[in-house]
Amino acid sequence: MPSSTHAPAPAPAPAAEAGMIGKLSTLDRFLPVWIGVAMAAGLLLGRLVPGLGAALDAVRVGDVSLPIALGLLLMMYPVLAKVRYDRLDTVTGDRRLLISSLVLNWVLGPALMFALAWLLLPDLPEYRTGLIIVGLARCIAMVLIWNDLACGSREAAAVLVAVNSIFQVIAFGALGWFYLQVLPGWLGLSQAALEVSAWDIARYVLIFLGIPLLVGYASRKLGERSRGRDWYESRFLPRIGPMALYGLLFTIVILFALQGEVITSRPGDVARIALPLLAYFFLMWGGSFLAGRAIGLPYDRTTTLAFTAAGNNFELAIAVAVGVFGVTSGQALAGVVGPLIEVPVLVALVYVSLWARRLFTTTAKGSVHA
Repeated sequence: MPSSTHAPAPAPAPAAEAGMIGKLSTLDRFLPVWIGVAMAAGLLLGRLVPGLGAALDAVRVGDVSLPIALGLLLMMYPVLAKVRYDRLDTVTGDRRLLISSLVLNWVLGPALMFALAWLLLPDLPEYRTGLIIVGLARCIAMVLIWNDLACGSREAAAVLVAVNSIFQVIAFGALGWFYLQVLPGWLGLSQAALEVSAWDIARYVLIFLGIPLLVGYASRKLGERSRGRDWYESRFLPRIGPMALYGLLFTIVILFALQGEVITSRPGDVARIALPLLAYFFLMWGGSFLAGRAIGLPYDRTTTLAFTAAGNNFELAIAVAVGVFGVTSGQALAGVVGPLIEVPVLVALVYVSLWARRLFTTTAKGSVHA
């Protein structure tokens, strides 16, 4: 796995890869271990410490959990501070990338989750509805970490996350109505209602993306203006880089502590919910990665396309499920199981992505192309 404090490098040979891994920090090298420990710690804390989940859940402003918000902001800021904003025009002009991302995120992704939920959970309507809500909530936060670890394009990730945010505000409610009421009615299936305002979605986007994006942009502009780009990228970014992974681990502990008792007390239900989620993440990531290579995207943008299509906005899905159906509902449990499955699966796919760099060739300039 690449260091979180270095820019993407060309596809190395296996021997060079081994040497690079040996130079990684302990945090980077054993990240899957730390993530596993964070998940286990959160589950144990939520299960063994009486009232911890309720106490953490009470620390909120409106319906926004402050501990989760803090973890996500810490996680996203260093990644967004690394983005070279003066290069975003090279991404916005790439129609292959933008159109592919829109189709994968807002057409194929929700449709695939709908199909998997009905195929694998035909007898569990609450969990099925919860999974469909997860499929509608396209990722705008944690995907930046997976993309950065897999040496994806930070500039492309910033643009695609911004595009997803806009579409999330506009399309989430309409797609919820379509997939929970209209399409099931056409197919003769049972229906469910989903009432959520565009303002509620916009608020989550502004908090979880707008704040770290603004701070990251200001950091680069002010840092380069006062000390120069070389100092900013060689001195400042390495210092704040580990903060992203600390924020990730903190967020995982809080998430699983909040729901530890529910998850550990219903292992059979968790296993049923996990099956369509596993299929979804692998199919979306694998199909998106192959699609990126097929249309001629370079490795870094192919990787970004795959992770932005496969990831989901679990914090939004959980908030909507809790707000509409209640904190103890099956829909809320399905949302909670989302990150339980997504985190280890997408960490594994980071390694798959790095292995797949050998499918791309390196140009004389050192960039990776299909």
